[in-house]
Amino acid sequence: MDHVLGYVLALDMGKSLEFDKYPILLIKGFDTSCPISDFIPKSKINNVNNLNLKLSVNGNTRHDGNTQDLIHKIPKLISYLSNYFTLDYGDLILTGTPAGISTVKHGDVIEASLENLANIKFPVFEIQ
Repeated sequence: MDHVLGYVLALDMGKSLEFDKYPILLIKGFDTSCPISDFIPKSKINNVNNLNLKLSVNGNTRHDGNTQDLIHKIPKLISYLSNYFTLDYGDLILTGTPAGISTVKHGDVIEASLENLANIKFPVFEIQ
């Protein structure tokens, strides 16, 4: 994995719109739809396939998972995707989410962590 510079904690948010009626860009590509943490150099991570991920909304746990539970390991994902997309310096690959997808509303506060390596906290604002 010499080509990987590092990692980030990212939240892939989406609007509650019907996929068959709206373009995916409107569902997934709005302002504030993908907050990310500060960059984590790969030298800080011993085993990318065994990292705890947690997310809470208003202090209530919604996600509590580990990268070992991914269907495909991260090196395999990178290899697979590179067959279909040119991966350039600075590109991000989002791997998916642990069990527990749920909705948030205006005024909620989301907190997420990746081990002791990254923490993010932000309020939810309604986007028109």
